[in-house]
Amino acid sequence: MLRAFVLTFSTLCLVVVGGFAATARPNVLWFIVDDMSANLGCYGETAIATPHIDRLAREGTRFSRAFTTAPVCSPCRSGFITGMYQTSIGAHHHRSGRGSEKITLPAGVEPVPLRFQRAGYYTCIGSGLPDTGRAGKAKGKARAGAGLGKTDYNFEWDAAMYDSNDWKGRSPGQPFFMQVQLAGGKLRGGTDANAQQLAARARAELGSATDPEKVVLPPYYPRDPVLLRDWAAYLDAVRFTDQHVGDVIARLEKEGVLEQTLVIFATDHGISHARGKQFLYDEGTHVPFIVRGPGVPRGKVRDDLIELIDLTPVSLAAAGIPVPATMQAKDVFGTGYTPRTHVFAARDRCDETVERIRSVRSDRFLYIRNFHPQRPHLQPNAYKDGKTIVQAIRSLHDAGKLDPLPESLLFSPTRPVEELYEWTTDRWQVKNLAGDPAHRANLETLRARLDRWMAETQDRGPESEKMYDSDMDIYVGGRANKGKTETATEKNIALMKQWAKEGK
Repeated sequence: MLRAFVLTFSTLCLVVVGGFAATARPNVLWFIVDDMSANLGCYGETAIATPHIDRLAREGTRFSRAFTTAPVCSPCRSGFITGMYQTSIGAHHHRSGRGSEKITLPAGVEPVPLRFQRAGYYTCIGSGLPDTGRAGKAKGKARAGAGLGKTDYNFEWDAAMYDSNDWKGRSPGQPFFMQVQLAGGKLRGGTDANAQQLAARARAELGSATDPEKVVLPPYYPRDPVLLRDWAAYLDAVRFTDQHVGDVIARLEKEGVLEQTLVIFATDHGISHARGKQFLYDEGTHVPFIVRGPGVPRGKVRDDLIELIDLTPVSLAAAGIPVPATMQAKDVFGTGYTPRTHVFAARDRCDETVERIRSVRSDRFLYIRNFHPQRPHLQPNAYKDGKTIVQAIRSLHDAGKLDPLPESLLFSPTRPVEELYEWTTDRWQVKNLAGDPAHRANLETLRARLDRWMAETQDRGPESEKMYDSDMDIYVGGRANKGKTETATEKNIALMKQWAKEGK
């Protein structure tokens, strides 16, 4: 009876959470978008309009310097769903633990939906629109309530931590924790034909498509028609995402729960491209991060460095749920919050391609360490090599038609062990200052800071060959199915093992 009284009382009274006042037990809703950088009006994008996401920023707090801890789906998602660095919990290799070898979370670490569930929340993950899929297909083209939304965790977890794929199934008055998982940049597909199909869909559903000729590319990408069409389709994917966000917000308003819902909009990492997704430059790690809800300052822009994993303690605190002292993420609205002086990111194996890169960023400099400098930037990778944009860039390289900048950044046979960029002025990180004597002190400071972070957070480092082989069995459909034609993935696996033996 006492527990029931405390619970009832807490739902009625006003509480202070995370340093700001809010009505008790608000709903918590995350928008998590795939493969999308901060190409939004509120972040300065001018080629397209994003009125619904801009509204969230206008009515909430926008963080200008938010960075993911991993620029690829599964490690990133393993991190933010636990509020931990993926390198600390052993979930840092992309799509790992899927074979016979499993990954379990360390003691005391658990997915945040379990914490919400124990606190009486209805936990759900889906599209946010019962009759629409994560790709934003119109009603009738997607199966209503077809399974859970994207999870993609690298560790063992119980699907029962989600009650449903939508909050409509909750009990009357029960607060909900909802993840709206959207396809985002993946809407444009991986081929030129896919890009043109999305352009046609944009003309049909949005009234227009982004003009490829008006696209502004990063300086290391050639203005090739394939790349221009792809980037235009990507911007249209952002427009479709904005439309979906608007529809979910309209639903919250219609149901009368928007003002009692903490809404966080973020993407898992940046655009999928040759120097974006999977890499630690801004194109891959800088993400939008917008918070709107009870007690959140309206129309505020914050420039302190934050990490994507911080959405976890922010959400727990807003719901009045204790944040574990061992959680590495920070409640950036907390009364005792001390802004970070540095943020960190890591890239490890992606699919069959073995890699290890670490970075640390201060408010001025970005330091990157390559643990496999004898390998090229564009290592063979079946996923990326299957994309028309990468094929186009490789074709231009083979034909000797690339300008010096993309040639040096994308196709050098080796990479420097260390990279240092003044990221606040060098937007695309093209001028490596690591060898500049004038920046030696900055280099040494950040080198030591990265070493300390790796030690303090117990970076798990490379995976065992046994784990690699276990996961590769899943990628190639099982060794028993290897046969007449060796796939690109199998060739790459063999090359990874060969390079490892050579010490590369």
